[in-house]
Amino acid sequence: MDIRLSPILDWFAHQGWQPLPFQRQTWDAYLAGRSGLIQVPTGSGKTYAAVMGPLAELLTTPGCGLQLLYLTPLRSLSRDIEHSLQRPIADMGWPLRVECRTGDTAAARKAKQLKAMPDVLITTPESLSVMLSYRDSAKRFQTLRCVVLDEWHELMSSKRGTQTELCLSRLRQCVPDLRTWAVSATLGNLQDAAQTAVGLGQEPVIIQADLKRETVIHSVLPDSVDSFPWAGHLGLRMLEALVAALDIEQSTLIFTNTRNQAERWFQALRFALPEHEHRIALHHGSIEVKAREAIEAGVKSGEIKWVVCTSSLDLGVDFQPVARVVQIGSAKNLARLLQRAGRSAHVPEGTSEVFFLPTNALELLEISAFRRGLASGSVESRPPRDKPYDVLVQHLVTLACGDGFDPVATLAALRQTVAYRTLTEAEFAWVLEFIEKGGKCLGAYPRYQKVVRGEDGYYRIADPKLARMHRLGIGTITSNTAVKIVYTNRREIGTVEENFVSRLKPGDVFFFAGRQLEFFQMKDMVVYVKNTRRQSTVTPTWGGGQLAISDTLSTHLRREVEWVRQPEDWSREVHCIAPILDTQASLSHIPSANELLVECCQTREGQHLYVFPFEGRFVHEGLGFLWGYRFARQRQATFTISVNDYGFEILAPKGYPFRELFSDAFFSLDNLEADIRASLNLSELTQRKFRGVAQVAGLVFQGYPGSRKTASQLQVSSSLLYEVFTKYEPGNLLLKQAEREVLMEQLETHRLAKTLGRLTQMTVIWQTLKRPSPLAFPLLVERLGTRLSNESLLARIERLKQQWGTSGRAGKGASRSRRNR
Repeated sequence: MDIRLSPILDWFAHQGWQPLPFQRQTWDAYLAGRSGLIQVPTGSGKTYAAVMGPLAELLTTPGCGLQLLYLTPLRSLSRDIEHSLQRPIADMGWPLRVECRTGDTAAARKAKQLKAMPDVLITTPESLSVMLSYRDSAKRFQTLRCVVLDEWHELMSSKRGTQTELCLSRLRQCVPDLRTWAVSATLGNLQDAAQTAVGLGQEPVIIQADLKRETVIHSVLPDSVDSFPWAGHLGLRMLEALVAALDIEQSTLIFTNTRNQAERWFQALRFALPEHEHRIALHHGSIEVKAREAIEAGVKSGEIKWVVCTSSLDLGVDFQPVARVVQIGSAKNLARLLQRAGRSAHVPEGTSEVFFLPTNALELLEISAFRRGLASGSVESRPPRDKPYDVLVQHLVTLACGDGFDPVATLAALRQTVAYRTLTEAEFAWVLEFIEKGGKCLGAYPRYQKVVRGEDGYYRIADPKLARMHRLGIGTITSNTAVKIVYTNRREIGTVEENFVSRLKPGDVFFFAGRQLEFFQMKDMVVYVKNTRRQSTVTPTWGGGQLAISDTLSTHLRREVEWVRQPEDWSREVHCIAPILDTQASLSHIPSANELLVECCQTREGQHLYVFPFEGRFVHEGLGFLWGYRFARQRQATFTISVNDYGFEILAPKGYPFRELFSDAFFSLDNLEADIRASLNLSELTQRKFRGVAQVAGLVFQGYPGSRKTASQLQVSSSLLYEVFTKYEPGNLLLKQAEREVLMEQLETHRLAKTLGRLTQMTVIWQTLKRPSPLAFPLLVERLGTRLSNESLLARIERLKQQWGTSGRAGKGASRSRRNR
């Protein structure tokens, strides 16, 4: 045994614990000078595995200054980590100082930290970047021994992960023998994740544990289902069933996929259980930080029993009392469900209990697929980003604000990151010219000439004012402009997006953070409100794309559809939706795993084509536009496209000959990217994506605190830049990045090509129907929901059902055929 571990083992013995084998293995690897990744189930003791090796070294060979840096993706997680580290320090009287530094930390405390760093600092990628933007950052970090990357699966595949890689590359320039340890619970590509964390210069150690953690899924089933379901048709109708299934005495986290959904469910639960409303709380990232901290403390103490929450509580916050988790609506992703399930029974080899409540009857198929996927050990892979130039632009200006940077040494360091390993000298030269001279288009504007090169060859910030502006914009999370909500006495409540507030007028009432609030006025991007007893069901909405099922889950979903054809293998969930399946089989067909179902019918709206690849809405969006283009190339028409996770709809004028025009060419991979570009307004999509790229690259200044720019001002600024670059510098790397993000992230063209290859091997089942089938109906409703009408969506749906009520069940449509490919 390494004698340096004696203080750690003493504390473990003081707790009555024995270190788990994977913890000892991690400590030994760290003390041997290695870096790597720890991947064990949630609640197994990963935090102490990652930090106790560095702490043991600190206790035996103390140092002066910052020794251990702990990076977390969430501010709420940083508070929990601080408590976990303070516990052994306080118990054993170790002479170590631990502090947090996040966006919630007071400015005075941040200033003190820069002058005298603690032994252990817990922070976020954004706060670390800000620290690197101050002078003497090399001296500040030169004593650093180790960096721990918590919840690495959450960071790695995002721009925040790229930002972390860049910060680490700078730290390794300051401390060449820096050790890095990533911590993750749910990842499918461990080797890639480990290499991304430690950089390309060393071989990572991957540590896993043979700890069994069972996840038990219970479905809250509706008493009956409509034969023609649609997205959201269950939802709050299941409120009484959920309340009956739960126990107010058992600590429970109720996860939703959006903040708006969390607000509505919290309001409904308080209405359903008025005698327990003080034991039910709401938690999401837009609620004021002190309120969130109070809720987290209430859960840990047992005073609060139910918390309706979003991804703000997804990650490793340790809620020991939590007995069960509820997932409202499909999590769409195996790793996300595992992560949320891990919030319950947060102990090694505990059994997580998840209650699933569908918002759409067809989601019961997804939960059955979840269960089979988890049983097989499937989990999604998360690839790192490939050369996001906007993050690189921001990072180089950050370095210039601090100690400056040498371009030759910096390029070498960048190429040791996974994200920028293929960065060419030409690309790096373009970025340098862009930040020094504004590139080819912005040279006339001093604020885009951000850095200057000194006689020593180092690039440094051109003006202290530019440094102050840059620090305010550091970060890679882009969203609509947030405005503060405060009472008229200026006590903060939280934040909402400006586009929601713009629709309010004085006297309007809305529900937010568990309060009924009356809008008073908005001034200087601050919303003033007061409490009211008037009731309202209006809740804020936040921007953000809809979740789509992952490629891993889509594979299991297609297998689930195959098993639907074998009643002896039906799960409880599939039995529940038997009326839907019976109607689908009666009117059309239930496809097997090697069949592609295509349905065609004509209504008063026109000619409908429904296709069901079961690949997720992002793939279906690209596939729908691609097929629409390939149809229109043969016969011109105006199409309307509708998509969901199961398929897509193409609506054409009446009598459009889909069947006659269809051929094997629709599955062709030839000229795929050119056809995708031609099939939709790629320039419009790219322009929207460019807004976020411009924000990250620092091209759009959001304003100083108290005088923030409005969303419309930011949009105009980014649009002007987009037009200038498009016209005068079409090879601009930021433009190319925005287009690449549209193709790879929004349309998932890599999955689209894979899907077309899979469909090529399948048998096409072509059904000609008299009306939409149960699988097609949600697509029709999806399209109806985007139309403006004085008739409510529910009324339109009921009217359509009545129109078809006497014609649909009589039998199948006019024809049915099989096309073998």
